[in-house]
Amino acid sequence: MRARYGVPLGITAVGAAGLLYAAGFEARSFRLRRVTVPVLPPGMRPLRLLQVSDIHMVGGQRKKQRWLRSLAGLRPDFVINTGDNLSDPEAVPEVLDALGPLMEFPGAYVFGSNDYYGPTLRNPARYLFEKTQGRHGLNGNKPAVRAIHNPWEDLRDGFDTAGWLNLTNTRGTLKIEGSEIELTGLDDPHIKRDRYARVSGGPSESADFSLGVVHAPYLRALDAFTADGYPLVLAGHTHGGQLCLPFYGAFVTNCDLDTDRVKGLSTHTAEERTSYLHVSAGCGTSRYTPVRFACPPEASLLTLVSR
Repeated sequence: MRARYGVPLGITAVGAAGLLYAAGFEARSFRLRRVTVPVLPPGMRPLRLLQVSDIHMVGGQRKKQRWLRSLAGLRPDFVINTGDNLSDPEAVPEVLDALGPLMEFPGAYVFGSNDYYGPTLRNPARYLFEKTQGRHGLNGNKPAVRAIHNPWEDLRDGFDTAGWLNLTNTRGTLKIEGSEIELTGLDDPHIKRDRYARVSGGPSESADFSLGVVHAPYLRALDAFTADGYPLVLAGHTHGGQLCLPFYGAFVTNCDLDTDRVKGLSTHTAEERTSYLHVSAGCGTSRYTPVRFACPPEASLLTLVSR
């Protein structure tokens, strides 16, 4: 009997240990990614940009809230929130409280699908199936039915009251120590809310520096920003793959971006122009899959320096 059941029991024990690690430790093992990006015009002083993304707040996540509040100690020049703040329609007050210290700094935001709609229970294997079919979100899939509508208006009002710029298919400008930073944003391509035609035309000549902001790094959005001459594009959405294989990496990105660029700094080329792309792995998970493996939760501190 020992010979017959030893291997299955061993596999079960290893699987249980891996699940315990992924849910109990790594999903709450918050990190800070630091990266230097050479994108500023010559002679412009370096800028420290803090990117937070994919918080997916659920009520009672005290450790995550404390960690987010602690990021204010980095004293960034400005903050960009690339969306998916919610995984619980009741969590808006906790998101605003956790981000309160960061909202003392200049900032801007775009929303992701989970800011608008509550998450649904789904088989993780569907992400692999949709990848093979080239279907992600509402891009090729049937429209969602019976979706839970999150109180995104309350979240928007909280950010706006604090002075953060709403970049929903629009442009905005931040003044930072005499420099004019132009931000061009899109609503979430994952649910086909992006309207690039409203913001097309490329960086303004009057701006000292311009960058693009979007939640989900779909290629159509990256192509548009890059072809228009934006030197840097920020995105989130991918969770870095969330469940990764050590020494291999991510299996999916949940969009049409390739897995080699699922997180961190890379480049993107379109119409013979090249931009830097930074994708945040985010600091949360869906409430229905609260696990991470070989992909710890993160925020990112980008130091922008002269080209």
